[in-house]
Amino acid sequence: MTNQVEATLAYAEQFHHEDEILHAARQRGLEMGAIPILPGGGAALCFLATAVNAKSVVEIGTGCGVSGLWLLRGMRADGTLTSVDVEPEHQRLARQAFAEAGFSGGRVRLITGRALDVLPRLSDGGYDMVFADGAKQEYADYLAEAVRLLRVGGIVAFDNMLWHNRVADPAQRDPDTVAVREVGKLVQSDDRLRSVLMPLGDGLLAAVKIKNG
Repeated sequence: MTNQVEATLAYAEQFHHEDEILHAARQRGLEMGAIPILPGGGAALCFLATAVNAKSVVEIGTGCGVSGLWLLRGMRADGTLTSVDVEPEHQRLARQAFAEAGFSGGRVRLITGRALDVLPRLSDGGYDMVFADGAKQEYADYLAEAVRLLRVGGIVAFDNMLWHNRVADPAQRDPDTVAVREVGKLVQSDDRLRSVLMPLGDGLLAAVKIKNG
C-alpha cells in the first residue's frame, strides 16, 4: 500500500511540467540554497491566482523566482506581484527569471527586508492573494498579516505544510515542525477562513477569506 501511495503522489507531482525558464530558475534556487516550491505546488498557486482573477499578490519569500513565476502566470495581465525576501542576491536572480519570462519591471515589486517588518506597511484589504514560504516559525504571524491584507474572497496559501513528512508524525517536535502544525490549527479554527490542505509538493495549505472580523 505504501508503494502505491508513493506512486500516486509521484504521478500527481509529475503531471505538472516546468518549461526551460522555470527549470533554470529552479536550478539557480537549488544552487543558492533557496529551495523552491515543487511543480505540483507551483501549479496549484497558478490555478488559485487564476481562480480569483488576482491583480495584487503578496509573496513572502522570493527565493530565486520559481513560485513568483507560477503566480505571475496565473495573475491578470495588469497584475502586480509584491515579493519580500531578506536576501538581495536571491531577489537579483528572481528578477532575472522574471525578465526571461517576459514580465516587465512594472509587474513585480521586490522588497528586500524581513517580512514582519514589511507586511505591516501594506494596505488592509488591498490584496487578492498572499503566499507564504518564509521562516516557518513566523508562519502564525504571516497568517495574521495575511488575513488583514486580503479582501473578502482572497486566498492565503502556505508552502511546506507537510514539512518533509514530519508534520504527520506526532513524535516530531522540533520548532519548525511545531510551528507548521500550529498554523494549520489556526487556519482550521478561524471562522473567517475556509481551507483545504493539498498533498502536492511538500504540502500546500490554502484558505479563502469568507468574511471580515
